[in-house]
Amino acid sequence: MTQSRKIIHIDMDCFYAAVEMRDDESLRNVPLAVGGTGPRSVLCTCNYQARKFGVRSAMPAIKARQLCPELVIVSGRMAVYQEVSAQIRAIFQRYTQLIEPLSLDEAFLDVTHNKEFNGSATLIAEQIRSDIFNELNLTASAGVAPNKFIAKIASDENKPNGQCVVTPADVSRFVENLPLKKIPGIGPKTAEKLLGYGFSSCADIRASSVAVLTPIVGKFAPALYQRSFGIDHRQLETDRVRKSLAIETTFSQDLSCEKECESAVELLYEKLLVRLEKHQHMVISKQGVKLKFNDFTQTTVEQQSSHCDEATFKQLLLKALLRSQSRGIRLIGLTLGFAEHSSKEIQQLCFIL
Repeated sequence: MTQSRKIIHIDMDCFYAAVEMRDDESLRNVPLAVGGTGPRSVLCTCNYQARKFGVRSAMPAIKARQLCPELVIVSGRMAVYQEVSAQIRAIFQRYTQLIEPLSLDEAFLDVTHNKEFNGSATLIAEQIRSDIFNELNLTASAGVAPNKFIAKIASDENKPNGQCVVTPADVSRFVENLPLKKIPGIGPKTAEKLLGYGFSSCADIRASSVAVLTPIVGKFAPALYQRSFGIDHRQLETDRVRKSLAIETTFSQDLSCEKECESAVELLYEKLLVRLEKHQHMVISKQGVKLKFNDFTQTTVEQQSSHCDEATFKQLLLKALLRSQSRGIRLIGLTLGFAEHSSKEIQQLCFIL
């Protein structure tokens, strides 16, 4: 009989904010966010006190202050976060070399063949969380399950500083009533679209078929159908190298002038910076702008670049707009390309002030 895999998903609790609270005692009991403070800045993350007011990551700083007037916003210290992340990674390596980092503050671990604690993934996860707390004075939450999909969802069940274990026998019951919006790969718009067709939970997907789902979610249909039964055969990608980072938006009404397009680029740029926070070890090699016109044709303009620069995106936008031939703009996307080999020098990200 094939042995079930033992996957742990470790997710640090409000990581950047937690590091700031750890290092500055005056920040420990106040609503706190990490990010920029200027009129167009967005938050990178916030602590749980701030979340009680509705403050969230990627939220504009102005809106966050409206929700929580007492909110304290501090600038990020990326070099410190990276150093702490390396210390966390070293703790992981005590228990397994099969590690798939997802960002500075979360990772998958495969402990299927570990002998520590008589092979108990539950006890290994507890020990890792204990090591992180005792040595770094930070808390982490964990999900333990037979696959990556279930482990990632489980790690969010008992946050903060909690743990959720889903055994092979519990998978079907755990997933059955799971809201579709919790499935990685299903964003708000896709969840809303699925709801329009009567799909709100995994139980609804189980009662359907790949053929029915394909016109709704396209190529994601087979994976979605499998996820509804808790099936995920993906192995850990221990040597995965991200080649690019992109963000785009489709407009409810076509844009028709340069100023509107520039405003859209400014908003996308802010969101791209937030996503870039999780990939600071990568070296930027190029920037690009994609436009999709109202006839559904598209064009992309790129150029070499060593950092994420808003002015460069705007220059590329102007070049792309020359190809519009008076067509309306249906979609705008921004792309960063990464060098094939990451530099050992850490690039610093400055929050917009």
